[in-house]
Amino acid sequence: MNFIQQAYKGKNDWWRYLVTLLLIFFGWQIIGIIPISLIAILHSSTINEFQRAAADGFMGLEINANLYLFSMILMFVIGLLFIFFGVKKVHKRSITSLLTSRKRLDWKRLIFGFSLWAVIAIILLAINYFIAPESYLWNFNLIPFIILVLISLFLLPLQTSFEEVLFRGYFMQSIGIFVRNRWFPLFFTAISFGLLHSFNPEVEKLGYMVMVYYIGTGLLFGITTLMDEGLELSLGMHAANNIIAAVFITTNWTVFQTDALLLDTSEPSMGLEIFIPVFIIYPILLFILSKKYNWKNWKEKLFGRIDKPTILSEDKSPLSNLQD
Repeated sequence: MNFIQQAYKGKNDWWRYLVTLLLIFFGWQIIGIIPISLIAILHSSTINEFQRAAADGFMGLEINANLYLFSMILMFVIGLLFIFFGVKKVHKRSITSLLTSRKRLDWKRLIFGFSLWAVIAIILLAINYFIAPESYLWNFNLIPFIILVLISLFLLPLQTSFEEVLFRGYFMQSIGIFVRNRWFPLFFTAISFGLLHSFNPEVEKLGYMVMVYYIGTGLLFGITTLMDEGLELSLGMHAANNIIAAVFITTNWTVFQTDALLLDTSEPSMGLEIFIPVFIIYPILLFILSKKYNWKNWKEKLFGRIDKPTILSEDKSPLSNLQD
């Protein structure tokens, strides 16, 4: 069974999707927002100040950068738990089937995806630094940096996993079995992934052309998921992207404002750095991955039909309960 067909292992009545989506929203946007709201209240002198900060994503308050990052990540961690709860209890299928078409999560794939993206991201950052060193200030502060690294390594992958599991997992599979094809969920999840990031402050600063980057990134992760029949590579790449962004460089206008090593003081502008990843780096990544994992039948994998399998089976290996 391919990745999208994994949804057939569970119950797919329409009301189950409605209940699960409500659960995800409740966990992510209602329960998940409580920690940052409580912290914001403690840092607000008036109700009006709290309300203005809430409308701005709580970014206008004098909250410690690591505390802010930690509390924001908690929203996604709680949302991820509610996705798993909905799939397990409402759809009555295993968490493993949401993540991969393999019997268990392939950690080697995840680590390779992480390593590949991290190496390329660090190389690009180094090139940018040596081209315009005057645009960067050394921002190293030992204790805050150590805390940032710990948060980034242990919690940021859960934030990126929420996005991957929601878009390339739950949405990709559920939409795929309803429309019975692969191309519609691929483009739908890429566009909706981009729209989710339209609330980031980068969009306000750079304009909506930056959506090319977000939608292009969503398309890359979607193609990777369909060609590789699992989320492992995209989970690794997405985690590496956000960890590198949080630990190595920060600005005063992006969604990640952290105690990173470098502070970018340049004025925000729409340049080639928005388009080079999507139209040059991403095709190179797909080429490397296709060679390593011997991807074939691109047309079928990306545009083929989805049929209900005649035989359904769940992984009953001794480790399956631990996997879930």
